[in-house]
Amino acid sequence: MSAERVTVIVVNYNGAAHIERCLRALLAQSYPAHEIVVIDNASTDGSLELARSFAPAINCIPLAENAGFARANNLAARAARGEWIALINNDAFAAPGWLQALVDAARRAPEIGLVASQMVFDAQPDLINSTGVCIDRTGVVWDRGGGAMTLPSGPPVPVFGPSGGAALYRRELWQALGGLREDYFMYFEDVDLAWQANWLGARSVLAPAAHVRHVVSASLGQASPAKTFWLARNKWLLLARNYPRPYLWRYLPLITAYDLLSFTATGLAGQWAAAGKGRMEGLRLAAAKAALGPAHQARPATAATVWEQLEPVAAPWRVRARYAHLGRVTARPARP
Repeated sequence: MSAERVTVIVVNYNGAAHIERCLRALLAQSYPAHEIVVIDNASTDGSLELARSFAPAINCIPLAENAGFARANNLAARAARGEWIALINNDAFAAPGWLQALVDAARRAPEIGLVASQMVFDAQPDLINSTGVCIDRTGVVWDRGGGAMTLPSGPPVPVFGPSGGAALYRRELWQALGGLREDYFMYFEDVDLAWQANWLGARSVLAPAAHVRHVVSASLGQASPAKTFWLARNKWLLLARNYPRPYLWRYLPLITAYDLLSFTATGLAGQWAAAGKGRMEGLRLAAAKAALGPAHQARPATAATVWEQLEPVAAPWRVRARYAHLGRVTARPARP
């Protein structure tokens, strides 16, 4: 079988603390990328200059402003020359066999269009950060396997979709979906892309051997007001575009109740303003763009199939437990 050409894209924004380590790991892959592109969101910390020092092995694209994660990836993807597009965060460090494991998983079947990595915490690499994304029927999104012990290598495992922090996408599917939705700016655009792929019948799998160490929330911080705003805003946009009808109308009271619990918990942690502003903006966008998503005119049989991909509703205390490990792990210093 001929080797698949892979374009690896790294979006960088003020990543001086991590970008050099990220790029060295990419250049040490056992399956070399066809090209590695760093697209820089108007960094001011010297990280673009660090990336440029790797030329000509690394191609750098500087932007005049911070275009956000989605638009930056889309700009780089338009010029990509590979049949596959791999995304990796600038604070993520790929093991030498990462790209090989992703490609091996993708080769298993032609309907596989998205491949997730096994992302582990850089501060505690025996614990999983993400093995893909999950979403339940109340619209709650979380990282699959977060906080569990790392998985052994093995065959690909079906997942809802990959985290955009380290993932492989078939370029043909990427183009058919129009890439990442740019009005998210950051957060949940990878979930949106995975959900859209589900609407088209494309398969997503996890490659357990595709290991990546991840610092987690290096750009904004794990509990920053900015992150709170974008997560609150983008959840409602995500649901308006993708949640299967008529299930949305049936579950809307429960979705709203769970979101109010989340709002209260975030507010009691001192972020009432960011959480409230994000939700207000998200509801405005949801009303304006609900008809633009794949769920609006889907056939009932297709909607039922997509609905089955959503996780069952969990008790509120179990929802909270999905994130309990984050504060413990990200507070620890990284260890080699």
